[in-house]
Amino acid sequence: MSINLCLDWGNTNIKAAIFDNDKLTKQFIFSAASSLEKITDILDTYKPVKAILCSVVHHDNELADLIKGRIKSLIVLDGHTRTPINNAYLSADTLGPDRLALVNGAYGSFPDKNNLVISMGTCVTYNLMQKNKTFRGGAISPGLNMRLKAMNTLTEKLPEISADGDLILLGYDTETCMRSGAVNGMVAEIEGMMKAYENQFADFNAILTGGDAPFFASKIKSKIFADPDLLLKGLNLILNYNVSFPR
Repeated sequence: MSINLCLDWGNTNIKAAIFDNDKLTKQFIFSAASSLEKITDILDTYKPVKAILCSVVHHDNELADLIKGRIKSLIVLDGHTRTPINNAYLSADTLGPDRLALVNGAYGSFPDKNNLVISMGTCVTYNLMQKNKTFRGGAISPGLNMRLKAMNTLTEKLPEISADGDLILLGYDTETCMRSGAVNGMVAEIEGMMKAYENQFADFNAILTGGDAPFFASKIKSKIFADPDLLLKGLNLILNYNVSFPR
């Protein structure tokens, strides 16, 4: 085994993780503006021998070229990348690589379960990883900030509000009504989706992850595992698999 660098380039921030013999030892979060400087520092300090990049945004090749010039192996994850699981998603070209990493992470952690991975970021994604090692797909819906911003930008009079503040079921003014609808509506959505999947699949397991997961974890009453590092674990699994079994 060796030291691996796993990079998750999201819509808001970039996460980087160092795995040493499959153990996550260091984690970093930074902006796109500082990405080259930060990753150069990580490469200099930890000297990884292989890396994987998962990106949901379009950017130039400067970052990939930097990594390729410094380490032996780089995998740029996409819907066609070889993974330990079967990918039954029909539109591989439009599959977000973050979703592929998540279900691989679920497989690595709970291989004997039908796993529903709920990732709460800019969007909420529901991703079903069956225990027969097959990713089937799922659903995508707007995330919390997207819901709040949409109510403001797509209407003339509804204000722009924050997710922070009084949260009650029965809102007493416009702000608390909007917050109740967005937050409690998402909780009801998640609970309903979990129930629907559980009714269809035996040996069911649900995993909550993503940037907004801590905000919602205590609000969800159904049994659910929270793993903020699931995506990074999935990336490390895919990276090791590709190095062991190159194309």
